[in-house]
Amino acid sequence: MQRNRLIIAALLGTLAATACAGDSLPPTDEPIVVTAVDYGFEGLPEKVRAGTTLALQNDSMVEVHELVAIRLPDDETRPVDELVQLPPEQLASFFPGVATVVIAPPGESGFAVEGTGVLSEPGRYAVICVIPTGADPAAYLEAAAEAEGGPPEVAGGPPHIAMGMYGEVTVVE
Repeated sequence: MQRNRLIIAALLGTLAATACAGDSLPPTDEPIVVTAVDYGFEGLPEKVRAGTTLALQNDSMVEVHELVAIRLPDDETRPVDELVQLPPEQLASFFPGVATVVIAPPGESGFAVEGTGVLSEPGRYAVICVIPTGADPAAYLEAAAEAEGGPPEVAGGPPHIAMGMYGEVTVVE
C-alpha cells in the first residue's frame, strides 16, 4: 500500500513538473532572434512574455526582409493564415496596430525602423513581411529611409506575405 502511494506521488510530481515545463516561456532579458529566409520566419515562438524583444537575422543573400509585428484587435479570432488572404485594403485595416518594424538587408542583422522590436502589450500579433519580391535591396532601404513612416514604394513582384512569409505570436503577461 505504501509502495503504491509512493508511485502515485512520484507520477503526480512528474506530471506537475512536465506541465510547468510546458508553460515555460523564454526570458524577456535577451532578444529572441527570428531568422528571415526566402520566404518565411524561422525561430518565431508561438508565445512570449510582454516585454520580449524580437530581433531579425536575414539569412537570404538576395532579398531584403522585414519583421512587421501587428497587434490584432482582441475581438479578431481568425488565424493569421486566413487574415493574410484578405484583399490588401482589408489587410491594411490592421496596420494601425503596428507595434514594430525591423528591416534586415541580405545576410545581415536587422534594425528597427518603427518601435524597438519590443512586444510590450499582451495579445495576439501577426508577423508579416510585405516587401515586394525581387525588390532591389539598396533601392528599398533608400526608399524606406525617405518614406517617413509609410510603406516604401519600390519596384518588384508580389509582397513576401503572398509567398508565405507570415506568422503569429501571442504575448502574455
